[in-house]
Formats: sequence, C-alpha cells, structure tokens
Amino acid sequence: MAGGNERSMRALKEVWKRPENSLCADCGKPDPDWASSTLGVFICLSCSGIHRNIPSISKVKSLKMDHWDDAQVQFLAKNGNAVTKATYEAHIPIYYYQPTYNDCQVLREQWIRAKYERKEFTEPGKQLPYSDGVKEGILWKRGRDNGQFLPRKFLLSEREGCLKYFTKQDAKEPKINVKIDVINATFQPEKIGNPNGLQITYLKDNKTRNIFVYHESGKEVVDWFNAIRSVQFHYLKVAFPIASDNEIKNRLTRNFLREGYMEKTGPKQKEAFKKRWFTLDHRRLMYFKDPLDAFAKGEVFVGSRENGYSVQKGLPSGTQGNFSWRYGITIVTPDREYLFTCETETDQLEWIKAFTSVINQAMTPQEYASKCLDYVSVPS
Repeated sequence: MAGGNERSMRALKEVWKRPENSLCADCGKPDPDWASSTLGVFICLSCSGIHRNIPSISKVKSLKMDHWDDAQVQFLAKNGNAVTKATYEAHIPIYYYQPTYNDCQVLREQWIRAKYERKEFTEPGKQLPYSDGVKEGILWKRGRDNGQFLPRKFLLSEREGCLKYFTKQDAKEPKINVKIDVINATFQPEKIGNPNGLQITYLKDNKTRNIFVYHESGKEVVDWFNAIRSVQFHYLKVAFPIASDNEIKNRLTRNFLREGYMEKTGPKQKEAFKKRWFTLDHRRLMYFKDPLDAFAKGEVFVGSRENGYSVQKGLPSGTQGNFSWRYGITIVTPDREYLFTCETETDQLEWIKAFTSVINQAMTPQEYASKCLDYVSVPS
C-alpha cells in the first residue's frame, strides 16, 4: 500500500512539474498547488475556493496535503492545463476580459463559471449575453449629491455608439448620453462598498466624470462590463480599420495605475497640505475630496521624460507648507513642480513606481493634443 502511494505521488509530481501546469489555469498565478480532479486543471488556492462553490462541475484537492489515487493522477496526466484550455477556452471573443490573480473576486468567479459551468467558449459563434451589440437593464447607481444608490435604467447601443442612463423607467430622454469611445469601466468593490461595484468614467469637455454602479448579480455586472468592451471593440474596428485585433484590444477598458490618499499643496507651495484621494489613469492624475466624487477637483497631466517630466523622491528643501505626512514626492513638469506627501514609505515608493512607468513611456500624438490642458483645478 505504501509503495502504491509513493508511486502515485511520484507520478503526480511529474505531471505537476510540466511547464503548462506551472501557472494557475484560471488566473495565471505562479506555482499552483491545487487541482481539480474532475476538470484536470492545476489551480491556485484562491481559484480553488471558487471551484469548490461549483461542486457539480469541479472537485478540488490539495496537491500537497490530499491523497491522489492512481486513476486521478492518470486523469491529470491525460488532461492538464494545456489540454483543458484547448476545450474550455477554444473560442473566447477577442474583447472578453480574462482576469488575472490581481483582479477582484467577481471577475475571477464569473470567468471560471463562464468557462466550466456555462461553457461559453467551447463552440464557435455562440450567442453570448454581451455580444449582440445592445444591452438594456437596471443598475443601482450612486446619486451624485446624496450618495444613495437607486435603480436606474441603462442602455448600451453599438448602433448608436453610446451608453445612456435614464432616471425613470419610462423616461423618453436620457440623463446622460455618452459616446462609447470616451468610456472606461473598472471594478471597484472596496471603494464602492459592494462586491459587484463598477466605476464607469467618461470624458466630457476633456474632464473626467465618474459614475458608480453595482448589480446584485455578479454575472449581470460582469456581462455589462464585457458588453461595454464588445461595443468599444466593434466601434474601434470601424474607426481604425488597419489596426490589428490585439492593438484594438489594448485600447479597451483599463485599470487605474494607482489610487489612494496623498496630501497636496497649492501652486505657491506655501499653502497647508490637504488630504485628497488621487487616481492615476495613465497620464491623468486626478484628485478628489472623496473617493466617490463624481468630478475631480483638479487634474495634472503627466508627460514623458523626453518632454521634461520627472518624479523625485522627497520635497524641495525649504518647502513651507505645513504637512502631517512625511514621505514626499515631487512631480516636475516643464511649467512647475507639484508637491505631494504620503502617509507611509510603502505608499511613497508605490506612487513613485507608478509615475515612473508613465513618464518612461513616449507620448502619442493624441496625448500631445491633450497636453494643452496640463492642469485643471478649482479651489480644493
């Protein structure tokens, strides 16, 4: 009996060591140490918890702590991540967002359920709830003034190239009508306070507007997210006919590079530093009084190093403004310096890393055009 167990463990380790099984089959996290004995995939601990909630589809076991019999090991050897992906990920639409281990729970769970439970990607040309160019339904939207979430009708239309929402079900005219090419969507469960919280941002008069929504159903809110990406993809295919699918895919919805609190001072650098919520969305550094504000109080354009932009650790000597946080950051632009402070050294280093990643990238012609609005601000 002991010899049989040792033989199974050796065989299991051989399968486990295959290159295609070195990353989680669902989120790409390195060194997965769990597996599904019914699907034949190697997965990480976090994804194993999601699989465990779909017991009719997947049975999961630890590769280190649980016993695997010969038949189960042979099943893993016959399948594994590469073979299983070839079946369950055979026909993923180019615009469909495939989450990583850094993404939130609802995105990862719906990705796993879409693959194995609903089998959305096993057949070519399958009609999907986010692929027909129009989506209409109710989302709970946060009120700009009172902060309450109320049900609102939303309509996404590929034919019209826009997203609308209506304050009443029978309203004839929408409250907003936003062109699809200026929209971004990103999941924000912590900030919104709901596991299915989605932040929709769009540009109006070259200023960023935020809308915060959620839906009780994780599937429904992820369907909205991928429907936005689908409509954007087909819009951009028409607008940029010579661009490749991958080039267009990279222009769809994006996560913010970094968000969090910092302190800021005014242009004279003598004013007291004030705590504000900052969002870095590529070259737009926006600040808000509250993380759920609809409008930014100000924006700083972060250009490239070759155009005179840089980030420095610390504040200039002799900085006069009073500040309570001691970890300073200075953003240098061709026109002026912007001073910020962080509460911890970790925050300081993470912000510097994010700014550096932007500054090291060459600017596009479109970014040159937007540079004329280098800083837009109202009293903070």
